[in-house]
Amino acid sequence: MREHDAIELPSAPFDAITPMQGLGSYLPTVGAIVIGALIALGVVASGVGTPVLVAMLVALATVGLFALFAYSAGYIRFGQRAPLVDIVKAAADGLDVGVMIARRDGEPLYANATFEALVGRGERDQLVGLQQFLTGDAAASAALFRLTRAAERGEPLAEEFAVGRPLPGERTRRTLQLSVSPIAVERDPSGLVIWRLTDVTADRQREATRIAGVEVQLAQFDNAPIGLASVAADGTLLHVNGTLARWIGHTPRAVVEQRLTLADIASGDGAALVSHLTGSANEESATLDVDLAREDGRVMPARLLARAVPSGRGLTVAVVDLAGEGAAEFEGDAAGARFARFFQSAPFGIAMLGSDGRIVSANSAFCRMLLDGAAGTGISAADALGRAADPETRAAVDEGLKRVISGRVHNVPIEITAGAKRDHVTRVFMSPFAAGGAREAAILYVVDATEQKALEARFAQSQKMEVVGKLAGGIAHDFNNMLTAILGFSDMLLTMHRPKDVAYKDIMNIKSSANRAAELVRKLLALARQQTLQNEVVNLGEVLSDESSLLKRYLGEKSELRIETAPDLWYVMTDKHEFVQALFNLITNAKDAMPDGGTLTIRARNVPERESQKFEHREFVHGEYVLIEVGDTGHGMSREVMDKIFEPFFTTKAVGKGTGLGLASVYGMVKQSGGYIYPESEVGKGTTFRIYLPRHNAEKDEEAVAPKERKREQRAADLTGTGRVLLVEDEEVVRNFAARALKRQGYKVLEAASGVEALEVMEKSKGKIDIVVSDVVMPEMDGPTLLKELRKKNPDLKIIFVSGYPNDAFKAALGDENFAFLPKPFSLPQLAAKVKEELGRE
Repeated sequence: MREHDAIELPSAPFDAITPMQGLGSYLPTVGAIVIGALIALGVVASGVGTPVLVAMLVALATVGLFALFAYSAGYIRFGQRAPLVDIVKAAADGLDVGVMIARRDGEPLYANATFEALVGRGERDQLVGLQQFLTGDAAASAALFRLTRAAERGEPLAEEFAVGRPLPGERTRRTLQLSVSPIAVERDPSGLVIWRLTDVTADRQREATRIAGVEVQLAQFDNAPIGLASVAADGTLLHVNGTLARWIGHTPRAVVEQRLTLADIASGDGAALVSHLTGSANEESATLDVDLAREDGRVMPARLLARAVPSGRGLTVAVVDLAGEGAAEFEGDAAGARFARFFQSAPFGIAMLGSDGRIVSANSAFCRMLLDGAAGTGISAADALGRAADPETRAAVDEGLKRVISGRVHNVPIEITAGAKRDHVTRVFMSPFAAGGAREAAILYVVDATEQKALEARFAQSQKMEVVGKLAGGIAHDFNNMLTAILGFSDMLLTMHRPKDVAYKDIMNIKSSANRAAELVRKLLALARQQTLQNEVVNLGEVLSDESSLLKRYLGEKSELRIETAPDLWYVMTDKHEFVQALFNLITNAKDAMPDGGTLTIRARNVPERESQKFEHREFVHGEYVLIEVGDTGHGMSREVMDKIFEPFFTTKAVGKGTGLGLASVYGMVKQSGGYIYPESEVGKGTTFRIYLPRHNAEKDEEAVAPKERKREQRAADLTGTGRVLLVEDEEVVRNFAARALKRQGYKVLEAASGVEALEVMEKSKGKIDIVVSDVVMPEMDGPTLLKELRKKNPDLKIIFVSGYPNDAFKAALGDENFAFLPKPFSLPQLAAKVKEELGRE
């Protein structure tokens, strides 16, 4: 269907108003009545028409009655009908807007003279004329099509379009606005619509002229000799003129699209000081000399004049180039401008004090460090420095200010500790300012020493750990050798006695004491991060579930244990046994902190990288972690105790109640696993330890390891085996125990006291050795060197290293060499199980 066919409407008689004008429409009726009356009088005068007269009177009465009813109903009127219609038509024809009334089905009923003058009458009616008028313009025809459809639906709609050729003397075409809107008519159920056609060409020309003027003003704004910017309350640049955009190496559009902030273009802390004005509702202003940061990394000296908008939700900033276009204005104050730049751009706080102890001027760094970004002018220096200080520090500040204001030297810097955790440290240097006069009597320098103090604390801690590590490493090897012999021979003696024997209990006491000694060595190595970890892929949710009953019994009946683990907990790589031991250490402290009972809650959940990015701990590395929280409702700890809890041998328990190595070993285990531990405590409200262990993406590894572990457990029940074992150990007592233990399980054991001797034994046996069990640290030739020599002739030879040192200590020296590891001290079953496991490995 063509467009014009779709919008063509049937024609109809144009004027629906009755042609009756005034009393002229009633003259024939009145004449007929007069003639009838004359005839009736004639008949009556003749004397023969009495019955006829009566009939006529009845007829006239009937006609009169109907006339009265018609007049009262409004069908017959007398007077001014014709002049009222003329007035309405004259008013409609005098409008500047073309008006046409039509039915919703498209039948035109009325159109004023303006409408006809704009579009013409057309072949049949005004609507056809409108179609013909707009035929030559596709956009106008499409607009008429949409308006026609809206009229059929009884919906209002307006369209605007250009038509025809430009008017004489004009460059633009005529612009028309055509609208349609429904009219509610009580007697017409189909409804009517009114079409309005307006020539808006002059209005659009005036708008274009006004816009052109605005564009000229904007061009002047963009080319102003100073930079101008509108800044939001959060520091975002809402708009900059072309001059400022050119100075910083951007375009005005790029500044908005990249959502640059005032801090992005103003180097140092100056932007923070200026942005502080956004909270002011009294149009406060500030002037600041800063270095503007260009897009290419260079800086430009500039003076910022900022004023808060009346709403207090933003700033208007003017920027003057002090080195280029605006330099001439400030040429007489070049030295002052340079000083102002240095003053504001300094990375440390500077403040000038008057003789009354109040701040005369302060740079942005000073305001940021001590006043939370607020302007410091007029504030008492003692209040600014001591508002977060303890009484002792406040007294030192007051004394120092008195000295420098009076002109005396104060050489000792004052450290002020602030922050919720008292971990923010500022160091204040004070000097008299002799050349300043009464207005400027002293100068303050404030340095942020937080990072330096943290480094000093970490260095001191590392020094302690190094000393303890050397101590633990020095005794671990020899001590573990002795413990291995004690535990080993205890196991052998236990196999020779029944539980009812008197000696059986004594042997168990010996073994128990040896295990406690081994645990003490393990803790020493843990806090020095040198313990032997048997890392494996672990699901901590399963570990907590498996150990829940044991943990509840250990906590006691007075306290309640709650374990909450999130579903689908990620895997971690850690030593399962050491992790459980760390939990017991934490529960021990929680139990002691709740002597009358309480609640201990252990939670485990995943921490995605996005959440970890919100943490503010300095050494924390963002990533994916599994979080374990151990929280109690005990008496809590003070800040002084919190600062020392991870130090070795530090304890708050009574003498003989604790070694001071529990939390230190927990700290070491977490660090060796690549994690972090953070305590949080408040006196009277309990303590919470949060342990973050890095996620290990090894679901497939876990699936492969789990069946293998089950097979190991199944095989561990039978420790007997066959094969030739070369046992290399320089400690005779350990070698004797291990040899006897393996022989009892059915193995043929060859012994060697050193690596060199082991090579000789291997040579004599012509390489017929199934497995080698060797110590790591030995005289003449150590274990790793022995392994490399043995693998030269027998690349597939299996070997188990036993040592009191962690396997990471020598694993790097072996490269890709394949070997097994058994930490000292070990028991008889552990040695036999390890040998059988390795012999059974393909």
